[in-house]
Amino acid sequence: MSTPRKLVLDDIADLRAYERERDEFRAHIIALKKKRRIGVGPHVTLVFENRDTIRFQIQEMARAEKILSDEGIQTELDVYNKVIPEPGTLSATLFIELVTDAELREWLPKLVGIERSIVLRFAGHEVRCRPEADHEAQLTRDEITASVHYVVFELTPEQVADWGHGPVALAVDHPAYQHSTTLSDDTVAELATDLRA
Repeated sequence: MSTPRKLVLDDIADLRAYERERDEFRAHIIALKKKRRIGVGPHVTLVFENRDTIRFQIQEMARAEKILSDEGIQTELDVYNKVIPEPGTLSATLFIELVTDAELREWLPKLVGIERSIVLRFAGHEVRCRPEADHEAQLTRDEITASVHYVVFELTPEQVADWGHGPVALAVDHPAYQHSTTLSDDTVAELATDLRA
């Protein structure tokens, strides 16, 4: 029987148990993110999320903020389970990586709408992302964008079947930011595990 995609309370270890597994789990996540983190141009990075990366995020948040109650953990699960991809979809955290105040002031107003400007191109297909609805309501503004967005790519069964047949490009086609990169074979194979149940 396969593991359910969404996380439940029992998947989140209490703080003492998590401390015992943390070093090993963290090493696993670092290796996983090497395949799942893609830079596109100088300022945009996408991390394709899965059950493990989201579990790590919740565990680390609970650790940092000392969230001990089931209710507190359930609140985090309700927020972040939406980012775990269903079969036939890919889900990513989009980071606009800017380090100075000047860069923030220059780029965040310029990049309004970037959460709808990411495209996967492969095997004659083009799949445009959409923002994750609940996060979009909190993050989207008309005059300035957030530096973090959650986006989803929904593929048809035909597109899922064609995934990995030839190169896969990840592109940003925003008017103020046009860059593209080709995914490594390791990344394409890793993301296939999200697409195919």
